[in-house]
Amino acid sequence: MKPQEKPGELRQAVTALHPYFVRAAWFSVCSGLLLLAPSGYMLEVYGRVVNSRSTLTLAMLTLLVLAAYCLMEVLDWARAEVMYRAGQNLDQKMRNRVFVAIFEAGLKRLPGGTVQPLNDLRTLREFLYSPPLLALMEAPVSLVFMGLMFAISPVLGWSAVVGSLLQVFVGWINDRNTRPLLVSANRCAIEAQQYADAASRNSQVIESMGMLQDVHRRWMDKRREFLQREALASDHAGTCQAASKFLQVVMGSLLLGLAAWLLLKNQLNGDAGMMVVGSILGGRALAPLVQLVTQWRVVVNVCDAWQRLNSLLNAVAPRPDTMSLPPPTGRLQVESLVAGAPGNGPAILKNVAFGLMPGEVLVVVGPSAAGKTTLARLIVGLWPAASGKVRLDGADVFAWDKSELGPHIGYLPQDVELLDGTLAENIARFGEVRPSKVKAAALAVDLHAYITNLPLGYDSPIGPEGTVLSGGQRQRVALARALYGEPALVVLDEPNSSLDDAGDAALTAAILKLKARGTTFVVMTHRTSVLAVADKMLVLCEGAMQAFGARDEVLAALRQANEQASSDRTRKAENDSVSRQRDAENAASVALQAQPLP
Repeated sequence: MKPQEKPGELRQAVTALHPYFVRAAWFSVCSGLLLLAPSGYMLEVYGRVVNSRSTLTLAMLTLLVLAAYCLMEVLDWARAEVMYRAGQNLDQKMRNRVFVAIFEAGLKRLPGGTVQPLNDLRTLREFLYSPPLLALMEAPVSLVFMGLMFAISPVLGWSAVVGSLLQVFVGWINDRNTRPLLVSANRCAIEAQQYADAASRNSQVIESMGMLQDVHRRWMDKRREFLQREALASDHAGTCQAASKFLQVVMGSLLLGLAAWLLLKNQLNGDAGMMVVGSILGGRALAPLVQLVTQWRVVVNVCDAWQRLNSLLNAVAPRPDTMSLPPPTGRLQVESLVAGAPGNGPAILKNVAFGLMPGEVLVVVGPSAAGKTTLARLIVGLWPAASGKVRLDGADVFAWDKSELGPHIGYLPQDVELLDGTLAENIARFGEVRPSKVKAAALAVDLHAYITNLPLGYDSPIGPEGTVLSGGQRQRVALARALYGEPALVVLDEPNSSLDDAGDAALTAAILKLKARGTTFVVMTHRTSVLAVADKMLVLCEGAMQAFGARDEVLAALRQANEQASSDRTRKAENDSVSRQRDAENAASVALQAQPLP
């Protein structure tokens, strides 16, 4: 027998809300029982006031029923408040986990690496105090109403049961016809929104090259598909909602007529007032089911959100607690590294191995698609390795707690990414802004003079993704962020691709300054200016190491290889020329022999 599987994180979080559900259920029961107050008031008015013609009795009964109404509203408010606090509790428990899981999924290129899981969590939170769930909590009261109808007459009770079964059947038909359409419509809506977001981020490219019309047409196709499926689901849902409401109204009248017939047959317990009571109780008993049918879209949406969010949390395990490690000194060791993009893609790096001591500068060169960016991501612990390890001071970088390791790592990706905030906040990595360190990082990349000339200086906002900055300024800000706090290891992926000569010189000076203080550098580049400060050099080609060692030795080996290749090409060209001349002479000889004699 297999051991019972442990429930998922989301289910555990909802199960922990059990006390809230219990309190809300008790409020629902008490509030539901007070729904009998109008029926009791009606019976007492007919039984006491009309016969006694006492205005005092009427006034007292009216005060009692008004008090019951007020108490019922207070209980409904208390129930909604309890479930609202349950939603807040769920959000507090899961929001950090979901937020981190989104970034983990983005790094691992898994589905869910967007803001949609946060919307799904909001959907779950809001469902806890939504009408469908509150209607479901009134189901026990419906059973009480059913019992009272059986007490009035078993025939009325069984008739109400039949009506409830018909309502359940309508709900089943509604679910079968609308759920697939609503799920697919939600998926299309998410795709359309993500496509619109991507188009907005690339607005300059789209506008400059006249792509707006084609992009808009493609977005409209996605939007149109969503609207078509939603409209079809709405048609089915509208039909079922109309049938549900029609059944509720018809059942009320049928129960009233049936009660009158039973009264004429002397088979109704109680007097004539029980006819009206039975009809009211029948409508109250069916009310929760009608509410569920009319609000079924909310139920389908929350089920879809639950499935997406649960899949994300199952795919991205929570980060384990790790032992605290001392700050690294910058000793880097890459051991037989074989790795590709997350998701079981083909290997990009193949058996890469090298080591660096603190204060050494390694320049990694190679053609495009050689694996330089992949190596950079592995060194800073963004991607896992298929085999082999990247160790910093002997510890596995990928397994190291990033919140602990991060302040000692500097990373400049090939695609610069800045966040909405001030220049100081971006340079300080959105942590505590220490002016002296922010200024030192800006000076290191020759950015301080530019910032001080701004009206707000370091407090100047840069806009979403640094839109108010030029490409070179964005790269300098990102470079200052990488150098902030004088980290032990700095990995720069094409750091001078957008820099001018002054920026290139500032980069070289910054590397020399931090190198003297013991910072280890790994620089991926196509430009030769950084070679002047390099201690070692790594040449990659198609993911494999072509050469590694001291800079001068590798350059000499590359120079010798180029000379040898040039010599081989010259020799081959000479051989090809001789071969072509020989072939031409043979062809001419054959042609002469083929001529007829005069």
